[in-house]
This record gives sequence, C-alpha cells and structure tokens, in this order.
Amino acid sequence: MNFQHILFAIEDGVATLSLNRPEQLNSFNTLMHTEVREALKQVRTNADVRVLLITGEGRGFCAGQDLGDRNVAPDAAAPDLGVSIEQFYNPLIRALRDLPLPVICAVNGVAAGAGANIPLACDLVLAARSASFIQAFCKIGLIPDSGGTWTLPRLVGTARAKALMLLGDRLSAEQAEQWGLIYRVVEDAELRNEALKLARQLATQPTYGLALIKRSLNASLSNSFDEQLDLERDLQRLAGRSEDYREGVSAFMAKRTPTFKGR
Repeated sequence: MNFQHILFAIEDGVATLSLNRPEQLNSFNTLMHTEVREALKQVRTNADVRVLLITGEGRGFCAGQDLGDRNVAPDAAAPDLGVSIEQFYNPLIRALRDLPLPVICAVNGVAAGAGANIPLACDLVLAARSASFIQAFCKIGLIPDSGGTWTLPRLVGTARAKALMLLGDRLSAEQAEQWGLIYRVVEDAELRNEALKLARQLATQPTYGLALIKRSLNASLSNSFDEQLDLERDLQRLAGRSEDYREGVSAFMAKRTPTFKGR
C-alpha cells in the first residue's frame, strides 16, 4: 500500500510509523486512520518486527481529529461522533494496547485531544522537552476519548485527571514526566535518536516474554489479587516453553551474549 499521510518503514526489527500531515499538526482524517490501521496490521503479521515506534513529522505529534474532515455547519445534521469512535479511534487504541510487542511513542511536539491519549496506549513514552499534552476536548464541548478517561486517572490520579480534562490546560513534557504520565523527557534534537536507540535495544531482547509482561500488567488493572496470581502462573508457563527462555538460560550458563528470536 502506498501511504499518503504516514511514513512507514521496517529496519533491524523496528517498525517506525510516523504521522505525516505536518501542516495539519498530524490531525487524523479518514485516510490517515485507514493507513495507520494497515500499518499496524503489517506490524502484527510480520514476524521480523520486534518493536513498534510511533512518532510525528513536523512541529507537532498529533492534534487529534481533523475537524475539517467532519461536516459541522450550523445548518447540517448533527454528526454521530460515536460512529467515528467505534470505527476508528477505539480499534486504534485496542490495537496498540493489545499488540504483542513493545510499543514506543516519541512525542515530538504538541499532543492534543486524541493525540494526547494515543501515547497513553503505548508502553514507553518519550517526549521532546518542548512537547506538551492538552486534553482539548472540553474546549469544543466534547468528552475525552481514545481511552483517556480510563488511562489518565490511573497514571496521574483522579484529581489531576479531572483538572486536565475540565480545564484543558497545557501540560508540559517536564510536568508530565514528574506526574508519571510519560517515561522520560529528552532534548528536542535527540528525541528521534533516543527513541530509535531504545527501540533497537528492545528489538534484541526476548520480545515474546516482553509481550507477556505487557499482557500481565494490562490485566492487573482490572484483576483481583488472586486472579493476577493465577494469570502470572499461566503466563509464566507460556514463557517457560519459549525458545527465548531456553536461549536465555543457555547463554547465562555459557557466559555468552544471548541471541533472542522473539518466540
């Protein structure tokens, strides 16, 4: 597929997906949703991909929905925004969260609306020092979507989540790091290199086991303690049967560097 609104490449086990509508601050229209969905499908089905890196081109990461892609004229019928959520945003968030490999997000500039919540569905979030996060939905009479009402209070607490969502204030990258919203802030000029360095490092690791870690942590947010213990048992059973576990133990005993294959 020839992509128009994203850049997509696979190299050294790392799939890089970059939102590429810089003049529109990488806001989503229907075509970009379709292209991102196709890229994620390729990531899931390509055995060579060990890590996914998501970022944006230009001065912004993502401004959320392109409002110009919807008909909101005063004399037009009210749009059913639930259709857009059901067809595009919910599948995107579920795909990122459920992807059986590490997902890194490099936030290179403003992340607003859905663009502020998409990184929260990823596993590791790096942000440029100049980046910021804005729950802009309240400014146009909408509620936060793309999983934001679920992920944000779990990351920063209910009081801070309510303030961010009711006021729509800009949250700096440094404050986001201090509040536990993201993993790390890096200098603007180093963001892409640092993100790629991290992605390439993870691509050499036992990514089958990393996927199970991701699965167990996601489940822990809704499981009881006893349910989580049972899940740890079941996932450890799967991990112990993997080639990566066998290789890891063999390399440890032989005092050599392991070569993991992600299975």
